[in-house]
Amino acid sequence: MNKNPDIRTVTVCRYIAPLREGGSLPALTEADDDFKYVLKFRGAGHGVKALIAEFLGGEIARALGMKVPELVFAQLDEAFGRTEADEEIQDLLQGSQGLNLALHFLSGAITFDPAVTVIYSRPASEIVWLDALITNVDRTFRNTNMLIWHKELWLIDHGAAFYFHHSWDNREKHARSPFSLIKDHVLLPQATLLEEVDKDFKAILTEEKIRAIVGDLPSEWLQWQETEESEEEIREAYIQFLLVRLEHSEIFIKEAQNAR
Repeated sequence: MNKNPDIRTVTVCRYIAPLREGGSLPALTEADDDFKYVLKFRGAGHGVKALIAEFLGGEIARALGMKVPELVFAQLDEAFGRTEADEEIQDLLQGSQGLNLALHFLSGAITFDPAVTVIYSRPASEIVWLDALITNVDRTFRNTNMLIWHKELWLIDHGAAFYFHHSWDNREKHARSPFSLIKDHVLLPQATLLEEVDKDFKAILTEEKIRAIVGDLPSEWLQWQETEESEEEIREAYIQFLLVRLEHSEIFIKEAQNAR
């Protein structure tokens, strides 16, 4: 299987600090290329499924022309974290040996505040459309998961998307879901151009593009204990989920328009 040469693999050298409290405990780290990264751990709450969602959401956003910090595969060696004093963090590091996911750290970025920064109709509609497509529940007023960096809007944290994979049944039903939680989206009030965006974005997200993005998922993230399905069958399930949602996008567009 061909892998995208633009997606780099780094080795994590230094754990700097946890970034926030909560189940996933992402951390600021430094890698062997001397850059700092926000590291998402495979040993955290939802395991590799959160990494899969983070990767797919970020790479789909990038394919659509949105600004997303560079995503890299991050190798965590066996010896890493043995000197960590915090037992919870040490357990997390030990449980995350192997391939993890990291986002380039945007130093000096500030959290997007809808009361301070106005987002116009087109970009708001693009982001709402994206989040409806990937069923991202986590771009709300309480947690916008967007940053302002060098006066531009950047999208982060897609680990809560694709939540169908936590149950792994009724996949066809999930794929045709109107995604009612779009009503809580922080940019929904400005998203007045969803039909225009839908036409443009469906021309970009061809089946070939979807298969290429899903094809870049590392094999070791697709060795699931809870299903007898093979790596290729799991990969195909994500592809079909996205293709069905794209084919029936009028369902989630109507839901978003009604919620507005």
